[in-house]
Amino acid sequence: MNFRLLLKLLGILSLLFGFFMLLSLAWANPNYGFHTDTRIASRQFEWGGFEALAISALVCWAFGGLLLFLGRRAEHKLYRKEAMAVVGLSWILATVLGSLPYMLSGTCRGPSVRVFSDRTVMVSVSPFQFWESWERVEGISRDDFKVLKAVVNTSARGLTDSQLVNESGDIDAVAVFDRLSKIPQLSKWLVFPGEELNAAADRSSHFRLRWVPMGFVDSMFEAQSGFSTTGATVLCDLEDPQLVPRCILFWRASTHFLGGLGIIVLFVVLLGQGSAGKALMRTEMPGPTQETAWSKMQHTAWLFAAIYVVLNLILTIIFKMLGMSMFDSICHAFATMATGGFSTYNASLGHFARNLPEVSGQAIEYVVILFMILAGTNFTLLFLVCSGQPRKLFADSEWKTYIGIMVVVSVTIVGFGYLSQDTDFETGERALRRGVFQVVSVMTTTGFGTSDFDSWNQFSRCLFLCLMFIGGCSGSTGGGMKVIRHLLFVKILGLEIEKSFRPKVVGILRLGGKPVEEPTLRHSILVYFCLIGILFVSSLLFVVMTEPDATWGIDNTNKLLDSSSAVASTLNNIGPGLGIVGATQNYADFSALNKSVFIFLMMLGRLEIFPVLVLFAPGFWRDH
Repeated sequence: MNFRLLLKLLGILSLLFGFFMLLSLAWANPNYGFHTDTRIASRQFEWGGFEALAISALVCWAFGGLLLFLGRRAEHKLYRKEAMAVVGLSWILATVLGSLPYMLSGTCRGPSVRVFSDRTVMVSVSPFQFWESWERVEGISRDDFKVLKAVVNTSARGLTDSQLVNESGDIDAVAVFDRLSKIPQLSKWLVFPGEELNAAADRSSHFRLRWVPMGFVDSMFEAQSGFSTTGATVLCDLEDPQLVPRCILFWRASTHFLGGLGIIVLFVVLLGQGSAGKALMRTEMPGPTQETAWSKMQHTAWLFAAIYVVLNLILTIIFKMLGMSMFDSICHAFATMATGGFSTYNASLGHFARNLPEVSGQAIEYVVILFMILAGTNFTLLFLVCSGQPRKLFADSEWKTYIGIMVVVSVTIVGFGYLSQDTDFETGERALRRGVFQVVSVMTTTGFGTSDFDSWNQFSRCLFLCLMFIGGCSGSTGGGMKVIRHLLFVKILGLEIEKSFRPKVVGILRLGGKPVEEPTLRHSILVYFCLIGILFVSSLLFVVMTEPDATWGIDNTNKLLDSSSAVASTLNNIGPGLGIVGATQNYADFSALNKSVFIFLMMLGRLEIFPVLVLFAPGFWRDH
């Protein structure tokens, strides 16, 4: 193993991360970083976010400089083993460095107290630094619960004394709040008016709840979710600049942009690596991609990056024309083309349907459907279309299967939703638009939401869970197992079934009418499906065994289903799942232990297992 070369390449990547952090600094200025919805716009310069990004960039450059110094005499020959090590380690490096802005800015995850209908109260505790879990608070009376519920159910801005009385229905609410503040488990989370001198003007005179700042695990989770384009989040309120600065939201969206085609693809584009570029690209690009017609992988990387950037630019312009602010346009373009799904609003893209004119809101949904389909398409096919060869797109077996699955599942979802009278299926056009949007969003692993599909009928929810394991096309920004693997698996299964009753017949594996001559393909496809199955089952068992019932509060009957969808969603880079990680929920309530499991699963899913697993093989690091 050429360790000096590894250090040199990782040092260059660290410098790149620092550069992209600087691009987020401008959005700390309220004149740039404003929402489409001006009611939640930041009105002051975000010094906390600005300083966090600047310090994080300096750390990236200092660390990158150190690695470059240590690797200054490296040999420039990069072999496949080093290429795999660079890819795996670069994603670990990206996760650690990418988490710094969240921690240093004081970005807050969510409420520190949760209340349930039977007067159960859960409070966030940290037995170890950066390692949070939930603990039940005993001895809460009916009056205590009413007041605490009123404070918890409001935003982080809190309530004035009159609002507290009205919301709780208790004339002695202020005295009750004082009594609650003396309970040891609640004392550090309840804030009185004027207690925090540096509090923002819109909450300084309010009774409120102190939110949980993002620790190391939360920050790593958010960073890995962005770079892996999963779109899962632990942030409960994206619309409060005091909790999540706008410049941090832009950095969050930028992690999608960087992770979309892969950090290494960007690396090959900028620097090349001679003959090693092919090894890097093969290791980084998702799916069993077909051989390209170009001899140099750097040219391929340039081509893919150009298509990716142009589509991002086109989508940003369209969003701006449809009424989004420039900030929202760029963030949502990054999230769409990377099939990531990070939004700048709590209601995801559904926010625009409710707050923009009806025509604009509907147009945004249709535009996003189109671009999600494009993002989930093999970029080689998109290039051929741009080169005047659209027939090759419609002749591609994987793409036809990709579109066919979307059509069949969409028709099924819309039909069952209409018959079940689910929400959003009241009219034909609305049912079609919302149904198709969610199917495309889940299958391409984007994870955007315009509806709470977790509230739809049970059959539709089951279909969405199955759809999580399909994914987009190979050579796309989509995650998941990839359509081509399922297509090949079905063909291989058919040949094996035929061989069982015709043992002397030599079956030929064909794709698009042409024989597939890769001798190890059958074996690798079957091994990959087995590994996915083993990872899913073992991760599910671990989460169910170790996750406290307190995460579900008073009713843990859906623990198995919720855990299954959380594991499937993170392993396949979807984002939202079912139950407590559904379209309107997030991963904030899970314990730090299982958030760490999800971080690992997101990385495995994005890099398709092997570049991560080889890092744990002792023989991988030895010279032979």
